[in-house]
Amino acid sequence: MAAACIFCKIVKVIPKHHGAKLGDIPDDSLSEILPVAKKLAQLVNADDYNILQNNGRLAHQEVDHVHFHMIPKPNAQEGLGIGWPAQKTDMDKLKQLCSELKSKM
Repeated sequence: MAAACIFCKIVKVIPKHHGAKLGDIPDDSLSEILPVAKKLAQLVNADDYNILQNNGRLAHQEVDHVHFHMIPKPNAQEGLGIGWPAQKTDMDKLKQLCSELKSKM
């Protein structure tokens, strides 16, 4: 692994339970995912990184098996670039949505 190669440090974490989307995986099969991703980030000395998991083609999922990417972000040019149109937040609607979601959990 070349020290300067960011692509050599992108790691996939794959649950043992097969499922195409996150909702297909039982909760108990997900409990070790973030600790493993965290440990991998530490092993490649990634101070800044993203954990990415996509669901469905519109969300850029290419492989029909749930997996998580640990993507180092060593600087502004390398790693995952994220951009979406920022919108003004209606706090009253956001609070209402939060209440509705809490009641359903």
